[in-house]
Amino acid sequence: MTRTTKCRNLTLTVTAAALSCAALTPAHSASAHHPARTTAAKALAACAAGELCLWDRPDFRGKPHIRDLSNTDIDSCVVLPAKGGAQSFVNRTGRPVTTYQSNECAETGEFDTYPGKGKGSYTPESAYRVRAFKIWER
Repeated sequence: MTRTTKCRNLTLTVTAAALSCAALTPAHSASAHHPARTTAAKALAACAAGELCLWDRPDFRGKPHIRDLSNTDIDSCVVLPAKGGAQSFVNRTGRPVTTYQSNECAETGEFDTYPGKGKGSYTPESAYRVRAFKIWER
């Protein structure tokens, strides 16, 4: 039995073995079969605990715009640069974050609140272009 055959017989529940197997067979890498796992890994690597990270394109692509409590006022409307806004984001602040379609944090457009406790919230593609956000006290 070749290494490739052994790899194809692994179940997805054995993550460590599957990752080892992917390393043995580059043509069958984990990223080729599980692009969501790769983009989530990129987002996790780019966004540390305590941060809110926003990307101008879906799937955490482009340069991240990173905010944390040292550079953001709590309960204040933070407007993103007019040119881009955000289409994907990760909330690892430990606090709830509301994203707004409006650049004034108005509730007349779309808005959603994402929890930050635990491992945070990962949004690979927002239903609308995020133009502003608020980090809440809790």
